[in-house]
Amino acid sequence: MIRVLVVDDHAMVRTGLAAMLVADGDIEVVAQAADGASAIEQAALHDPDVVLMDLSMPVMDGVEATRALTAAEPRVRVVVLTSFSDRARVHRALEAGAIGYQLKDAEPVVLRDAVRAAAIGNVPLDARVARALLPEASTAADPLSPREREVLTLVAEGMANKQIARALGITERTVKAHLGNAYRQIGVADRTSAAMWLRDHPGAEQEVPGR
Repeated sequence: MIRVLVVDDHAMVRTGLAAMLVADGDIEVVAQAADGASAIEQAALHDPDVVLMDLSMPVMDGVEATRALTAAEPRVRVVVLTSFSDRARVHRALEAGAIGYQLKDAEPVVLRDAVRAAAIGNVPLDARVARALLPEASTAADPLSPREREVLTLVAEGMANKQIARALGITERTVKAHLGNAYRQIGVADRTSAAMWLRDHPGAEQEVPGR
């Protein structure tokens, strides 16, 4: 059973999400919260596996709540659920430690699958969100953002996610998010294939911070 905390400042939205999530019987909504500060308290009390996190909320917004929650409860996976898909919000949420990003107009089955994916450590990103992560000046020759290329360069050097996170000064969840998006952009499914792609598609030389 996957334990979920639903965070949204609208009671009707929380109620609807809770009813939708439990429809298949393998997901349990253990708590709800109306703002980021309450989400942190509820997570400490109920130990969820996955937190569905709205972004625009009073008291503490979803980005700050995600940052605080993932620092205090590293095991918890945060999936942002919002109406906004602009580049700035997506980047802020992922940098704060969210493992996934879904939009509120998604089909119920898509949201349930996103929760299941997050629970096992995968990176559930809405396709529209993945497009927002593409660099503005991206070309067919290089579908990767500079950060994604940095991460893949370190993967090709044999570094584990934890080592990459330390080298780049980001969270391990953010490393996973960048890897998941990079895999989709270049059409591979594992680290070995990604390293081979990088070897065959060299980009501009980049200096990895701290190296």
